[in-house]
Amino acid sequence: MKKAFVIGWLLLLLAVICVVFWQQEWKYSLPTPVPAGYRSVAPGAHIDLAGKIHTETGKPLFIHFFNPECPCSRFNAPHFNSLVRKYGDKMTFAIVLINTTAQHDPEDIQRKYDFKVPVLTDTTIAAACGVYSTPQAALLTADSRLYYRGNYNRSRYCTDTRSDYARMAIDSMMLHISRPTFNQFALTAYGCQLPYCTR
Repeated sequence: MKKAFVIGWLLLLLAVICVVFWQQEWKYSLPTPVPAGYRSVAPGAHIDLAGKIHTETGKPLFIHFFNPECPCSRFNAPHFNSLVRKYGDKMTFAIVLINTTAQHDPEDIQRKYDFKVPVLTDTTIAAACGVYSTPQAALLTADSRLYYRGNYNRSRYCTDTRSDYARMAIDSMMLHISRPTFNQFALTAYGCQLPYCTR
């Protein structure tokens, strides 16, 4: 009887560990499902933002799609801030806040995550760039053409310098060298599906 009780508790503990691992890690390592009716936007396409983001003439635009309810977005915030510090004088940065399940004040988001760039709530910008998950980056040339749309890094914490995709895209565009050939880990959306923080 005692042996059966111990085995039962161990099986229950194992089940709890598996559920926690799924909720906190594994499901975010799977590609985000492509939503029905999704319209892909190809690199080189002109992105008409109709004045939704103020940019300086002649400067590229880097858009960070962010959802504070998404763990991947929260882990990514320090990495995004490091890109702003490094390239902020060479390009315009903006954050598009996407979450329709909760109301978030852009100024509160700036304070909480130490964002030093404008935080916008216009969700149509995501559709214009072909973005359907967070966190995602969209890099537009000075003439508003999509140069890169994809992930920041293969690592959830953006610590793998070999897969620092967003930085690689910025460097290739700024240095006027050929665009890197990005693999599926850069271009396949991972993270939280929009408009909700779900998988």
